Amino acid sequence: MKNDIPVYDIQNLKAYKHDGILVSRFGYYSKQHQHLHSAHRHSFFHLVLFTEGSGTQQIDFKEFAVKPGLIYFMIPGQVHSWNFETEPDGYIINFSADYLSSFLLKPDYLESFSFFNGQPDSQVIELPTEVQHTLISIFEDILKEGSIEKTVNDDLVKTLLIRLFIEVARTDDALQKANYNSYNHTLLKNFRNLIEKNYAQLRLPKHYAALLYITPNHLNALCNDFLGIPAGVLIRDRVILEAKRLLINLDLRVSEIADKLNFDDQSYFIKFFKKYEGITPEKFRKLNTTHNGN
Repeated sequence: MKNDIPVYDIQNLKAYKHDGILVSRFGYYSKQHQHLHSAHRHSFFHLVLFTEGSGTQQIDFKEFAVKPGLIYFMIPGQVHSWNFETEPDGYIINFSADYLSSFLLKPDYLESFSFFNGQPDSQVIELPTEVQHTLISIFEDILKEGSIEKTVNDDLVKTLLIRLFIEVARTDDALQKANYNSYNHTLLKNFRNLIEKNYAQLRLPKHYAALLYITPNHLNALCNDFLGIPAGVLIRDRVILEAKRLLINLDLRVSEIADKLNFDDQSYFIKFFKKYEGITPEKFRKLNTTHNGN
């Protein structure tokens, strides 16, 4: 059993004509990278469209079905594993965090898509049949660009990739509604970005409200309106998620994890974790590392 959850870089998985992107049929990829079936992290963006297969997968410790017509997206840093019951196939694209940066004027362009928000429930999408056919055509065009003898036209590949995102986004009504109120949508996005940078130090909504130059009541109303949960839950859930990610690393003692997350002591961290997860950190570690080692 590995003591630490592996983190894979795009350079570990080269299979295309450009260092910043990997495109492959999923059946081939799955067989070539069996080690990726166990829990791991990526340092790159990742998406898969399944056309065949069944089983389950976990994204940040949430379980989802694997079935034809399902597409999922992941951002760098998330924890992921697969458990296939029947042979899978489909398409996979991995691309580096800076792959599209020189092509787009807006550095935060990907954040406008709800499936790149780092929230697993928004990242796994069942596609209508007509959308599946459209995406398969786009994947095939990208694969074709990688197979021709001439130097790959990277701008064309990037354009196809962006078209793929837009086609998926059109099936997501929540994204369309969120964009109707761009000010509140921007506030929520900035709040999540602030949580990502400060969750270990800042635990109260009032701290983030001050950074956003709004009142705590405004921040809570914003989160309740768009997400159906108060601001404090977003902060708390991010702390718990990081605790889970760290607990998979068997080289870290629970006391060290408590310290990394800025808890006063180990006992407070254990009480906090058990209150919201229903089990102790050690029990969570045992359940997850035993599963991943099989």
